[in-house]
Amino acid sequence: MNYDYIIVGSGIAGLSVALAAAQGGKRSLIVTKSNLEESNTRYAQGGIAAAVAEGDTTRSHNDDTLIAGAGLCDDQAVEVLTGDAPARIAELIRLGVPFDREENGELELGREGAHSANRILHAGGDATGKYIEKTLAAAIRQSALIERLEQHFVTELIQEAGSDRVSGVRLLDESGTSTAQEIRGRFVVLATGGAGQLYRYTTNPSVTTGDGFALAWQAGARLADLEFFQFHPTALNLPGAPTFLISEAVRGDGAILRNASGEAFMHRYDPRLELASRDIVARAIASEMALTGQPVYLDATHLGEETLRHRFPSIYKYCQEYGLDISKQPIPVSPAAHYFMGGILTGSWGETALPGLFACGEVACTGVHGANRLASNSLLEGLVFGQRIYDYTTSGVAVPLSTAASPANFSLTAVELTVEPVITETGGELPSLAELQDLMWQCVSLSRDQVGLQTALSRLTGWQASLAATPPLDRAGYELRNLVVLGRLMTEAALVREESRGAHYRSDFPALNEAWRRRIVLQPATVASQPELAGAAV
Repeated sequence: MNYDYIIVGSGIAGLSVALAAAQGGKRSLIVTKSNLEESNTRYAQGGIAAAVAEGDTTRSHNDDTLIAGAGLCDDQAVEVLTGDAPARIAELIRLGVPFDREENGELELGREGAHSANRILHAGGDATGKYIEKTLAAAIRQSALIERLEQHFVTELIQEAGSDRVSGVRLLDESGTSTAQEIRGRFVVLATGGAGQLYRYTTNPSVTTGDGFALAWQAGARLADLEFFQFHPTALNLPGAPTFLISEAVRGDGAILRNASGEAFMHRYDPRLELASRDIVARAIASEMALTGQPVYLDATHLGEETLRHRFPSIYKYCQEYGLDISKQPIPVSPAAHYFMGGILTGSWGETALPGLFACGEVACTGVHGANRLASNSLLEGLVFGQRIYDYTTSGVAVPLSTAASPANFSLTAVELTVEPVITETGGELPSLAELQDLMWQCVSLSRDQVGLQTALSRLTGWQASLAATPPLDRAGYELRNLVVLGRLMTEAALVREESRGAHYRSDFPALNEAWRRRIVLQPATVASQPELAGAAV
């Protein structure tokens, strides 16, 4: 089987590539380890950001993104993201995404933390991702040029003999046969989403196990910004209820954070109050919980039952199922792992340093998020860079692959971190998923320090060595291996960055250090012979 595009992952990023290719008459294969609709996209509540309102500008959206990124965004990538946003929204509307509208027919636009204008489009109130995923999946199913392999897990990228060019994937068929397959394509696109399952508490679904990061790393690709994992400030913290995202849009509509004494406390942390950037709000909540030993509450009762039912039907219903009426009772909340700013290093067209391999969405690191993602830019990123991958591969964009995704092209200098492979350890300790999640939550989460990071690195390195001696037999085995590899790389990067910036907070280096206004790029030792990165080596 041979395709123009083999797309691994079925969220907004992967589906955008497939639909763009189909419109251009190209043949694609979408591979997903679950069903077509199961992805992080489906669970996105808040919405998608774009400067489409009268009086708003892409420059303002650009500036807000740069501010949230705490000095580490790539200027060119942010300009692309915000500049292309209105056109990509128009395409979603053309496809039939039912964005919420005012009585006069105008788009109903909300506001979220660190945005300077109302520019958040939403659908079904707090079910934006669900409606986008549903609409794109329906268009995928109607296209004769797009094939699907559901319940198939990618175990390895195929590279041409004597070359680092990626030309296909190896698959494990989990639909019932458990057989291995090889499929070839002109281009391989990784759109596998994030890695929330690294942590005990996460807003992500169970499929987010870092597979794309590990696949690219094992093939020799570079990864960047791995120390920056965003923790959403407000996940439901209710005994007996699973972790569930309480959208930032609730705060955007006026909900107030209160401590156990009923005191609104955000004025002590940031003048923007509840609309400060996510890293600040998350650490403020964690600080209040540590001071009082009690939960923190998000109080939306003053918004009224009618507003809450209309704007946040999914949240209202979910809380109600667990005996909580959010129109009468404040919502107990705490931070949870939410979004990975780091990922596979790409250029502004989704290109990696490996010929034939592209990445988009949460698994990619274009530089648009810097140290802290601006709310509702995630769905937008997948949409914009999914389209750009198709444009790059069909219109002869003059960016030679030899310099693709090169830190020499960054608006900031980069620090190179070459990571040595582990020595296989037969008979060593094998971790469980729960042990991994507990270790990461304790040592590599909201607050970090050298002792905790070194403890984590030692255990992760040992686990990786032991898992390397035990070839995975099924999807769960591959997922655990991928998470351990990614956890180790994240910890390596977090140890190197001796400052606090954005989502990366070091209690032993609590201040921002402008000497560290540099991006950390990791590369496997086996590809250290590639062209040197800009900046000093570590």
